[in-house]
Amino acid sequence: MVKVFFNNSCNICRTEINHYKKYCDDNVEWIDVTNNEEAQKITSKSYKELLRRMHVIQDGKIIDGAESFLIIWKNVPKYNFLFKIFKIKPLFFLLNIFYEIAAYFLFIKNKHLLNDEKK
Repeated sequence: MVKVFFNNSCNICRTEINHYKKYCDDNVEWIDVTNNEEAQKITSKSYKELLRRMHVIQDGKIIDGAESFLIIWKNVPKYNFLFKIFKIKPLFFLLNIFYEIAAYFLFIKNKHLLNDEKK
């Protein structure tokens, strides 16, 4: 079982994850991190860290960032071809750069969630 921790409060994140859910079987559990203390306990990550990057637990190992997409794509048959393409080191390097830029801007866009937690 693979566990994917994502920010359901982010419109872009939610849309993408909901798309993957349509093509996935029961071997992936999708967990919204929004104000989810259980997700923080399971991953040993802070709320900020969970909002900043997508996280996956596979075989007891916590993986984040672009590598989490590789795991999702490997487990969603329709997108297995992306896993095969982006696991190639030079292409993964590019995916990682793109992911970090996109994740940074999505985090900035959704940073208000950290303030909401403190209220």
